[in-house]
Amino acid sequence: MSQSYDDNPLVYVDDSPIHGRGVFARHPIARDVYIGTYEGPATDSDGMHVLWLWNEERKCWEGIDGKNELRFLNHSAKPNADWWGNELYAIRNIAADEEITFDYGWDEPE
Repeated sequence: MSQSYDDNPLVYVDDSPIHGRGVFARHPIARDVYIGTYEGPATDSDGMHVLWLWNEERKCWEGIDGKNELRFLNHSAKPNADWWGNELYAIRNIAADEEITFDYGWDEPE
């Protein structure tokens, strides 16, 4: 039985012109709106759906092995969303049916 990834009222998963599958806005999303939380177990291993976040307190990278629809987010050098911890927010207005992206940027924190 396959997962439908249809729990988030703001987004849906569909085929992406960027890569494989992607996350798309169900309707317009305004700048600064909370889109969702990247959910899954903590992991130390890299993988296709692992989101790496910098933990400022512990000064280390922490991985989350995504299990919800946000695991299908794709990269863009001009993203329309970004993370606040493991919560995703729109950083500009997003049109209905527009793919939601973030910058995978691997810059080391200062």
